[in-house]
Amino acid sequence: MAQFGYYVLLLTLIVATYTAAASVVGHHNKSRRLAVSATYGGFATFGLLTVASMSLVYLFVTNDYSVKYVQHYSDRSMPLFYKATAFWGGQDGSLLFWVWVMSIWGFVAIYQNRNKHKDLMPYTIVTLMAITVFFVALMVFGDANPFETYLAGAPTDGQGLNPLLQNPYMVTHPPSLYLGYIGWTIPFCFAIGALAHGKLDYGWIAAMRRWCLVAWVFLTVGLVLGGLWAYEELGWGGYWAWDPVENAAFMPWLTGTAFIHSIQVQERRQMYKMWNMVLIIITFLLTLLGTMMTRSGVVQSVHAFAQSNIGGWFFTFIIITTVVSVGLLMWRAKELAPAHGLESYLSREFAFLINNWVLLAAAFFVTFATLLPSIWKFFFQEEVNVGPAFFNKWMIPIGLILLFLTGVGPLLSWRKSTTKTVQQQFTMPAIVAATSAVALYFGFGVEDWKPLATFVLCVFVALTVGQEFWRGTRHRMGTSKESALDALVTLMTRAQRRYGGYVIHFGVMVMFFGFAGESFKVEEDVSFEPGQEEVIGPYRVRYDDLTFEDDGQKNMITALVTVFDDGSGKELGKLYPAKWFYRKPEDQPSSEIAKLMSFRDDLYLVLGGYDVEKKTAAIQMKVNPLVNFVWLGCAFLMAGFGIAVWPDKRKAPATARVRRFVPALAGTASLLVAVTAVVLAFV
Repeated sequence: MAQFGYYVLLLTLIVATYTAAASVVGHHNKSRRLAVSATYGGFATFGLLTVASMSLVYLFVTNDYSVKYVQHYSDRSMPLFYKATAFWGGQDGSLLFWVWVMSIWGFVAIYQNRNKHKDLMPYTIVTLMAITVFFVALMVFGDANPFETYLAGAPTDGQGLNPLLQNPYMVTHPPSLYLGYIGWTIPFCFAIGALAHGKLDYGWIAAMRRWCLVAWVFLTVGLVLGGLWAYEELGWGGYWAWDPVENAAFMPWLTGTAFIHSIQVQERRQMYKMWNMVLIIITFLLTLLGTMMTRSGVVQSVHAFAQSNIGGWFFTFIIITTVVSVGLLMWRAKELAPAHGLESYLSREFAFLINNWVLLAAAFFVTFATLLPSIWKFFFQEEVNVGPAFFNKWMIPIGLILLFLTGVGPLLSWRKSTTKTVQQQFTMPAIVAATSAVALYFGFGVEDWKPLATFVLCVFVALTVGQEFWRGTRHRMGTSKESALDALVTLMTRAQRRYGGYVIHFGVMVMFFGFAGESFKVEEDVSFEPGQEEVIGPYRVRYDDLTFEDDGQKNMITALVTVFDDGSGKELGKLYPAKWFYRKPEDQPSSEIAKLMSFRDDLYLVLGGYDVEKKTAAIQMKVNPLVNFVWLGCAFLMAGFGIAVWPDKRKAPATARVRRFVPALAGTASLLVAVTAVVLAFV
């Protein structure tokens, strides 16, 4: 089976190369047969990569340890579920997963647009196949072959998957992250297709606008699920540490967010054409850079892949992609000139321009700060540490600016906002926000400027978004004589993109509200004896006992803890923080945290050291205020996305609704993933 999988990759390389050539030749010679052949070549590439991927999964579930990749990342004692998902647990398999996911997106994109955007498709297919050829060549000729076998003396068992990866969130987090990360490939391919063909009107954006939303939402969910994994599995009580692997996914999220906002200006005002091309190209380049960073040993991370020689391959491909993209931009520069100029600084166009600059600055800063230790070591042979404090010093102000723009941008008018309009839109939210600042400072003693500014801006954004729903619903009730609920539903179904965007902005506000809770975290390390009680925040924690179990795969040491409300004395629940020692990899420990959750805060317990004979235990106790608003905010993001992309039955004929089925399904799936994540967090 391993040889079969390798030969399928070789065949994929041949088919993808043929597809690219057939697409170019067919377009220039106006050969319909070659054009159709290229289309089916794109479909065949997806089919072959699916076969190769399923072959690797088969090797995992059948315990074929003659394959090096299988032997490195699984063992016989692992549950079947984790054996199958170990497919993307290491570098070689994750690269196959990367290109397979891209082929899925490519299949759907080609199928949807093969007739509607015939002019764009030839060069779009060429770009897609060129990227496919690179990744498959990396596996076939580079040091990343997932089907490589031992020449002799194959082991009878595997080394086992890293215990940190044997977690439900690590099963859902990588696929979601890849779906979003790789999803930006499709808009990039359409952008290059438009530049190569010269068709630079709104058509190329219309062809992939929903793809951008799908990519963005999956990437968002992937980032949040990664935060949940870190929160649940690493035992440090946080969810974001500016780790290089986290940053690698966050960088294209920033520029992708800017792109999604910016294309609205091109749609409405025929402006920012060059901006949009630059943003989508940078977004794709950042996905390549992030993939290189986490797989070449350029950066060090708790969940980066092992060092290998594929960094040179990626660097060369990034240079080639950059040169080709910049060359096409220079060639089409005159055609990308805006049809209209900026008419007023009090306009939505200008707010989106500021948004672009801020997000691009954030992406540049995160990229530079992430790579700085490697750059410094290369030039000066010295180690330099860039920690969370450095990132927070610069990113917190940038984040607050973005939060402010979240409330301001959508309420400004296109072209020009009058003074009267600005007063109507912002007077009430500004007054209430200012009042909340006074109340928080003097009434609740919030003196630190960071959480104070965050809470005040959250109030401001909530009111600006809320008043849009209120005004729209009241207007609808007055004109159509509908009930408030009917008017609200009608409003959201007839202006889906607008009100879906408002819900997304509300979700961003909720997440920032959760971020602010980090400033009020309380933590304490206590060495407990059986029956001992300690108070932390509003909780009283009693340590009861220490137990020992063995399930055949691992040894488990578990502390039994009872939690009470310190004020009333009421028992709130029992918690079981634990240490698990897996036999494979040999005696590698995993901290299994325990938490008592509410919307107010989490009580978060981690078992540190312990004494088997005395049954004493050292437990790290943390109270994390408002943390669950981060996960709740993500659920609002998914809901807003579902509203924005759901097909409009009033406008779309049956065939169009079928074509829109996939994005709508993706939106529903994303919403279910987000809700599931929140539910799992509370279990």
